[in-house]
Amino acid sequence: MDDARFEIIRRSIAEAPVIMKGKYPYFIHPLSDGVPSQSAELLGAARDLIFENVDWTKVDIILGIEAMGIPLAAALCLSSGKPLVVGRKREYGLPGETSIDQTTGYSKGAIYLNDIKKGDRVFVVDDVVSTGGTLLPILQAIDRIGAVVADCWIVFEKGEGMDFVRSHGDWPLNSLVRIQMDGDKVTVLE
Repeated sequence: MDDARFEIIRRSIAEAPVIMKGKYPYFIHPLSDGVPSQSAELLGAARDLIFENVDWTKVDIILGIEAMGIPLAAALCLSSGKPLVVGRKREYGLPGETSIDQTTGYSKGAIYLNDIKKGDRVFVVDDVVSTGGTLLPILQAIDRIGAVVADCWIVFEKGEGMDFVRSHGDWPLNSLVRIQMDGDKVTVLE
């Protein structure tokens, strides 16, 4: 992508600080952590780059993943006019709720999906895929529900996680920026 909006995101991730969670290098970025503050320019750049690449006539509902998929999902909801649901880390016990076990590079937990029904064409959006331990079970759960993954966009593709997810299914998977960690430095891949 040769676009000033892409450059805003690329530059911001290249300058992101990195902390270690055990042996796991974790970058800190406004779009993935809300720290430092998320500017309207940065959020708008990510929203616009994704929005322009989605066929919204093939989407019934947007699924944003808690926590940092929510700001981008909300912005895309406003731009597209499509309804939004959130994959939550809290169980509600509502009829049809789907529980998903997820394992990231530094934690384990559950995500709960509500209000996604058989036949729904779901647009999935999240901030980062590193190991694929969150995204893969979400996509598989959408399939089990009988809904369809119409499209899926991730802001930051880190490491081999997207390839791992791709090896388990034929979902439309996209990312804005591919990165790799070099110790305590983030490198943007072309």
